[in-house]
Amino acid sequence: MTTSHPNSEKLALVSWDWIQPSDLAIRSNPTSDHRTSESTFDPFLPIRNWLDGIQIDNSEFAHRICRLIPAQCPFERTVKLFGRTVLRIPPLCKLNPVYDQVVALRFRALCYLADVCGEDISQYC
Repeated sequence: MTTSHPNSEKLALVSWDWIQPSDLAIRSNPTSDHRTSESTFDPFLPIRNWLDGIQIDNSEFAHRICRLIPAQCPFERTVKLFGRTVLRIPPLCKLNPVYDQVVALRFRALCYLADVCGEDISQYC
């Protein structure tokens, strides 16, 4: 059962606006040059920008994203032998250079399903 707001045509959806780390930097020394971080070569920047630019505007697409991107790192393991921990493999997802963008994409898909579509997203948590 869905209910609509009586003034739904007047409501607007707020869009995402990403803040760059350089925007948050506290400039303790006003004479220091902050352009050095912008001049470094980043081969993953086009992929990061592409992932950040993906718009979620379809519930089927949002469901597909939530199914494809896991909620937790699937590579983290604890190997036990005779009840004792022999080896612990840490989460390797943080080594992915576009990890933050992929997690943000999944979060945007979850927010779309919950906020816009009004669906229960507990199956993806």
